[in-house]
Amino acid sequence: MRILLTGAAGFIGSHVHDALTAAGHDVVAVDAMLPQAHGPGAAPPPDIHRCDVRDVDGLTSLLRGVDAVCHQAALVGIGVDMQDAPGFAAHNDLGTAAMSAAMHRAGCARLVLASSMVVYGDGAYVDRLGRPAAPRERSGSDLAAGRFERYLSSGEPARWSPTGEDAPLAPQSLYAASKAAQEHYCAAWARATGGHVVALRYHNVYGPRMPRDTPYAGVASIFRSALAAGCAPRVFEDGGQTRDFVHVSDVANANVLAIESLTDGGGFVPLNVCSGTPVTVGDVARILAEHAGGPAPVVTGEYRAADVRHIVADPARARELLGFTARIAPDDGLARFATDSLRATTPNEPQRV
Repeated sequence: MRILLTGAAGFIGSHVHDALTAAGHDVVAVDAMLPQAHGPGAAPPPDIHRCDVRDVDGLTSLLRGVDAVCHQAALVGIGVDMQDAPGFAAHNDLGTAAMSAAMHRAGCARLVLASSMVVYGDGAYVDRLGRPAAPRERSGSDLAAGRFERYLSSGEPARWSPTGEDAPLAPQSLYAASKAAQEHYCAAWARATGGHVVALRYHNVYGPRMPRDTPYAGVASIFRSALAAGCAPRVFEDGGQTRDFVHVSDVANANVLAIESLTDGGGFVPLNVCSGTPVTVGDVARILAEHAGGPAPVVTGEYRAADVRHIVADPARARELLGFTARIAPDDGLARFATDSLRATTPNEPQRV
């Protein structure tokens, strides 16, 4: 197949590029090469076209003869303050709307979208008997007092449960709002055109080429950067936040499987992309520190209002529909990541995947 891949020079996009090429696909790779992601004056590699995904005319010309689009381009990170909102809206929301318009103009009706687990907000919960439960939101006074868990109306702590794709969308950050908007644009495009969208909801992606030294990077990269500087990783809350960390090579494989699953008229299908093995943020810091030979993590008790307590993925639907199962367990992958090479970026700017 001939595939248009956006964000091809970024962290995840470069791995997807490698995986699609290895699978025998003809890849038309594009990236805007934004200076905040790649450095001032960065030029695209010879096999990547410079194109901003908001440029409908430019995309339309690149879409000639393309069978499907793999849309990875986005600004990432929860957002440090409200000044980040225009960037997320411009690159993620407008960029996806422009992509859908260009695809319709070019007659291309198959799309894989890089989405994120952040669209769920907090994950699913159950009570002590395993029944689905709706805990109350964490208040500012709870967080300030170090009460980081979510609690039921009875006063007992809620217990996390795997989150499936049918969970309601409840974004809690600027970035999350933009990713939910991307999904809504793509679902509307599929309904209007009869197209097929597979929205891959990535959980916490890590691995080589991850950006470093930026508050917008994933927590694994932030811990790595601290260790590289000889500093202890600083763990927010009490370190008990539960997540699913998935290696970037598994994410790339999921994209190949999703591209090859696309059909005419398939509608909008969201899928979790995860390892299927939950791990706490505190354990991530500990594994990285041990294998990097650095100082032990420090649990700070700090918190961010937009953070969620627990979000753990249910991997069943991706396994059923794509045959996708992660090959790298978090313990092994994080141990390797402790010494993987990272990508230098310009600090204090949202990063492009």
